[in-house]
Amino acid sequence: VGREIRISGHLQASRAVTQALASLPLLCVVLCQMTLGELVKLLGLGAVALTLGVEWLDWLARRLWLRRGPQGPLKEVLFFPSPITCVEHLFSPARAFPCPCPLPHGLDTSFSRLLAHLLSTCVSLDLCVFSFSHMELSRAVLLLHSRGVAVRVLTDRDYMSINGSQIGALRRAGVCVRHELSEVVHMHHKFALLDGTKLITGSLNWTATGIQSNKENLIVTEDLELVGPFQDEFRRLWEANDPAHHKHQTPFHTATKGLVTHGKAL
Repeated sequence: VGREIRISGHLQASRAVTQALASLPLLCVVLCQMTLGELVKLLGLGAVALTLGVEWLDWLARRLWLRRGPQGPLKEVLFFPSPITCVEHLFSPARAFPCPCPLPHGLDTSFSRLLAHLLSTCVSLDLCVFSFSHMELSRAVLLLHSRGVAVRVLTDRDYMSINGSQIGALRRAGVCVRHELSEVVHMHHKFALLDGTKLITGSLNWTATGIQSNKENLIVTEDLELVGPFQDEFRRLWEANDPAHHKHQTPFHTATKGLVTHGKAL
């Protein structure tokens, strides 16, 4: 049986070679009929396609290696408070001159790691946070939104209206925001889903106090067994807090806090 399989494989390979050789005369005729300019263009396009293919494979291999690492999916723990350092290089990695601000530069901190993960988002960001007032994190979310990343934000009904909340800025920029519609419970989650494959979660509120003063923690992982349940929870909360599904709408002032109407902030 094994001998018959090997013979069959040899026959199929032989047929493929024969078909390829049979097509060579036609290919030669086509090439001979082409002008020199057309031939140069064809070879140039082939070289470009080959280069792009190699670069794409290299990018894919590096992304998969960085994602899984030598010991499996990404698993990283970050502790706070984090020292205050310059993070401008994360927002503008291609800038020609270093940032002139007086803050320490080039330090790898828990906050810079969090920001780097956030800015690596390419397709979608689902953010579920109790309190969101940190300016740099808001800047990162707005930057992702301007790049075309699909951003959805779920937040708490009461805390979205506190002084310094960035929810109004996100809404004014066109980011889709929903809040907990219940008047008796808080939306107390603190997690983010990046591209549906990376989870950031822990005790940290996205506030200056949480990042610079409090003892907090975050876990960053791409373990699908952990990412999946958080995807389900976000999907459930997003649907549950759709205003269209509720007869009793949120009071106007609360629902429109931070929006701009006719040039006036509500």
